[in-house]
Amino acid sequence: MTAIHAGATSHEMGDWHAIDWQQVNQNVRRLQARIVKATQEGKWGKVKALQHLLTHSYSGKTLAVRRVTENHGKRTPGVDGETWDTPEKKATAVQTLKQRGYQPRPLRRVHIPKSNGKTRPLGIPTMKDRAMQALYLLALEPIAETTGDPNSYGFRSQRSTADAIAQCYTLLSRRTGPQWILEGDIKACFEGISHDWLLRNVPTDKTLLRKWLKAGYMENRALFPTEAGTPQGGIISPILANFALDGLEKKLREAFPKDNHKAVKDKVHFVRYADDFVITGSSNTVLLSEVQPLVEAFLRERGLELSKEKTSITHIDSGFDFLGQNVRKYNGTLLIMPSKKNTHSFLEKVRKVVKRNKQLPAGHLVMQLNSLIRGWAQYHQHVVSKETFHAVDHAIFELLWRWAKRRHPNKSRRWIKTKYFKTIGGNRWMFYGEYEGRDIYLYNAAHTTINRHPKVKAEANPFDPAWEPYYEQRLSVKMGNTLKGRRQLLNLWKAQEGICPVCDQRITEITGWHNHHIIYRTYGGADTAENRVLLHPTCHAKVHNQNISVAKPRP
Repeated sequence: MTAIHAGATSHEMGDWHAIDWQQVNQNVRRLQARIVKATQEGKWGKVKALQHLLTHSYSGKTLAVRRVTENHGKRTPGVDGETWDTPEKKATAVQTLKQRGYQPRPLRRVHIPKSNGKTRPLGIPTMKDRAMQALYLLALEPIAETTGDPNSYGFRSQRSTADAIAQCYTLLSRRTGPQWILEGDIKACFEGISHDWLLRNVPTDKTLLRKWLKAGYMENRALFPTEAGTPQGGIISPILANFALDGLEKKLREAFPKDNHKAVKDKVHFVRYADDFVITGSSNTVLLSEVQPLVEAFLRERGLELSKEKTSITHIDSGFDFLGQNVRKYNGTLLIMPSKKNTHSFLEKVRKVVKRNKQLPAGHLVMQLNSLIRGWAQYHQHVVSKETFHAVDHAIFELLWRWAKRRHPNKSRRWIKTKYFKTIGGNRWMFYGEYEGRDIYLYNAAHTTINRHPKVKAEANPFDPAWEPYYEQRLSVKMGNTLKGRRQLLNLWKAQEGICPVCDQRITEITGWHNHHIIYRTYGGADTAENRVLLHPTCHAKVHNQNISVAKPRP
């Protein structure tokens, strides 16, 4: 086998697997850090020059192609019907990412069902348009993270809904905390943002931005123009929406400064996730007469308005739903629990899976349900969820019991129990089936451990080198929770300090990993921890394609 350093970056070769991902990542991260520093210093001419350098670099282009060929939509074609599903296509695609002569294609419009029975329009760009947006996003995201509202948590690197909910708890849990909440919902946010405002205020290449905004969409073989809104479905769309909505927290701070007695009395605070937000206040009057008009004026400048149906002012004792959770005080104690609407929607999804798989073997049904149940339970594991988890498990048990009885109408209850349920520990009713030659058991939501989420610091910036140790510590905790129960994988991850030895970048839940054998088992390698190492999926493919040897990281 050749040594690890044999895979040097060479765009002349055009070999996707020959790219030195370690060097590529270092080049991009270095430029992004410089963009952050220039933004902090207000040197916008330098910011623009660094953005140009990054978007015209080979490293930036290869990372952009890698991103769009590894995400969930990689097999979904745009109007041209193309996907980049081979190393040759990916290598060729890197050479096509040039601004000169570039003209984006219209989006392919599809409609996604919503929980209320309506649909949400989604545009699917071509692979090339996705990659071009991903390339310019590399140069735009460091600015957004530096200038964004401190308590904005949606569509931002290293931030999540759990951070937004944790901030709600911080603001509302105190006895002297605010009692009233303005629940804000922006009407058709992504479809309504003013193009003129975006072109004036988003610090990116204006020519390209205009082309993306005006590309239009195809539906039923007809071309429709786009006069407002962001290119929905495009990688760059969420950050454009964040640029439009960032600044609202600053406006509130100016109107209610922290060191002002009136502001302390009014208790105005702001939490936003994407286009959903809550603003706290000491009274209904403050929110209705002072805060809401300010919000409406801010949105009006951007071509937006509040949804009259979904925007309301609520007392904390009545509670409100936010991001699938219900936030409410009971006798002065704040409890955050899965909302009834979210729980009902989840059970409806489970019922649909069971209903459309009436003849599916039990083991295959368990596999489908487990991913659904585990994902929902993990989303709610940071709040007061145990009672809801038990109720959900009981509802799913009754659903599966009816499923089993329909399959075997002439069999007794005892026969059905013996065939589909086993006793595990103290549970006599563990639903199970056979999958690929082994028994597999239904995941119980109540088995999910409740862990309070440590909220990200509001001022933290993942592109600023000064925050690197902070994010490393957070990643260690998060991966420890992700790999809980999989001790061997967790030990491997810790032994590598969370770093892929091929590209020298972090291994996270988002990047994924492959459990690689240093000496292949076909060559007699043992299936032990000493002979295994975790690699990124792309790095794993490179190692096998180029027959690269990977050394065990030294402790």
